[in-house]
Amino acid sequence: MTDPTRIKGAFPGSPLPSRSAATSRRINLPTLATIAAVVAIIYFAQSIILPLAIAMLLTFALSPLANALRKMGLPNLPAVLIVTTGAFVAVALFVLVVASQLSSLSASLPEFQANIIAKVDAIREASSETGLVRRFSNMLAAINAEIGAGAADDLAGGQDPMQVEVIERQSIIGMVSSLILPLVSPIATTGLVVVIVVFMLLERAEIRDRFIKLIGSDDLHRTTQVMQEAGGRVGRYLLILLMVNVIYAVPVGLGLWLIGVPNALLWGLLTLVLRFVPYIGTILSAAFPLFLAFAVSPDWSAVLWTLALFAAIELVTSNIIEPWLYGSRTGVSPLAIIVSAIFWTWLWGPLGLIISTPLTVCLVVLGKHLPQFALFDILFGDEPVLAPHSRLYQRLLAGDAVEATSRAHEALEEAYIGEYYRDVGIPALLIAQYDVQRGVLAQDQHDRLVHVAKAMVEDLADVAEAEEEDEDRPGQGVRVLCAGGRTDLDDISASMLMQTMLAEGAFARQIPHGDLLRERFRAIHAEEYDCVVLSFTDPSPSRASLLHIRRIKQVAPHLRVGVAVWAMADEAEAKSDPEVRGAFAVRDEKLEEARAIGADFAVSTFEGLLEEAFKSDRPIPLPAPHHARRGAFRKASAAPTFP
Repeated sequence: MTDPTRIKGAFPGSPLPSRSAATSRRINLPTLATIAAVVAIIYFAQSIILPLAIAMLLTFALSPLANALRKMGLPNLPAVLIVTTGAFVAVALFVLVVASQLSSLSASLPEFQANIIAKVDAIREASSETGLVRRFSNMLAAINAEIGAGAADDLAGGQDPMQVEVIERQSIIGMVSSLILPLVSPIATTGLVVVIVVFMLLERAEIRDRFIKLIGSDDLHRTTQVMQEAGGRVGRYLLILLMVNVIYAVPVGLGLWLIGVPNALLWGLLTLVLRFVPYIGTILSAAFPLFLAFAVSPDWSAVLWTLALFAAIELVTSNIIEPWLYGSRTGVSPLAIIVSAIFWTWLWGPLGLIISTPLTVCLVVLGKHLPQFALFDILFGDEPVLAPHSRLYQRLLAGDAVEATSRAHEALEEAYIGEYYRDVGIPALLIAQYDVQRGVLAQDQHDRLVHVAKAMVEDLADVAEAEEEDEDRPGQGVRVLCAGGRTDLDDISASMLMQTMLAEGAFARQIPHGDLLRERFRAIHAEEYDCVVLSFTDPSPSRASLLHIRRIKQVAPHLRVGVAVWAMADEAEAKSDPEVRGAFAVRDEKLEEARAIGADFAVSTFEGLLEEAFKSDRPIPLPAPHHARRGAFRKASAAPTFP
């Protein structure tokens, strides 16, 4: 007898890693109307909501620093004032340095004009008469000449046009308004943000409690988790992004200074800020120094060195520094980051572009834990919204064998093939069987699904063979025949079971359900096997299908015959729609019926099947046929009839 602990050790019961169970989330008209109303409010109330959003994100970023000072023994007020003062003084110094560098650069621009003209002339001379640059230059010159000639013809008598200058008298009040009012709005907004950040940091505990009460105080565990995760993700994202940008900007500034690009400090500081903009920030940070290198150098060496500098730093940062520092993901998919950048830029302009990713992270965290915001987790989250077995079923329905197989190989990097079939493969077939029973699966869809599933299982045969090479497998020396019970889906489940048996060290073979007919079963040399397993994806197989047990035992009495009526694995069932979970339940009465017909064992789980199939017990004899009714019929037939 095989030790069950060895089976459990070789075939662990831990489920494949995947996302938590998802609730039923659907988009309806009221939800869309609510989203549209909220977007309209955010758009038209930009002057009010934008400072609040910026202040909230700064509060998330500065909270860890304030908490660190509190842990060092400082009271709340001094800790908040130190953190906010240091942060905004650093911002003010940054602005002053950038302003002074821009002033110095503007004064030097006329000196670069000669180099720019010389390079443009060189490009034009280098191109041939049929070159694109030459033809484009000639076209511009011709258009300019035509416009000049037309304007000259319109002048009467060749007289030169009289230049007219309109001088508008402006009062002192108007002059002051035109000079001061444009500065009042950004200064007032900045001051408002500073004040809001200070008060948010001072009352962060009170704000958290009020938010918990607002979204639901009945479930303190969930709401507390939302607050902690949102603050942790956003704060960690902003601080790590700042660290990455500093690591990126310092070599840029030093490298540009060594190359000889003017105002290297300015470009280093701008690189630090522009890289907060998703994806396009790096391109913008390199564009300005490249143009200046083009203008300042009489040859092309400065341009090439600048291009090489940014390429080298980008490669090191993207492949080494960022993967090392970003210990956890933001929870937002790359496509969602781009879409959110477009959306927030449309709403709030450049500031919206800069804060788009942190805002989207907050929405995704809310959607992950609160059903009211589930739409955002579905649209923007980086985790799959379909459970692995549902995703496999969808790929099989679509006929995408490449995607189905590649996903399987990806999962098998961290799991045994039996685990994959238990948690993903068999559950996908159970969904297909459920749709067949409901009559919603068209024949062409069914045929395509069967074809792709067979191709996927065949492609995974090498994985089973590789696992078979491991030593000390619990199925060594056992010979098992796996057969589909009644349908093509049963045949595929039998193939999955066969590969699992092979991976566990047993000698296994799979036959289709058509070979269970008496004469065809005689031809498969059943004497070479110890056990035969009938595999059913139908949770309630018919008695006619279960009668194969009796026919097999009549043909090969030495065989142990088992029945596997597959139930949905626990992990897969937890991710299934609650409305259909009952459809995958296997009734004990059906397993008892199989045993009553003559099965040596009847199970519904992979672990139970492996344990029973690898036993060396003798087969249970067929129960004696029940002739009571037949005898009564014979007596009734022999009884005389009277008129």
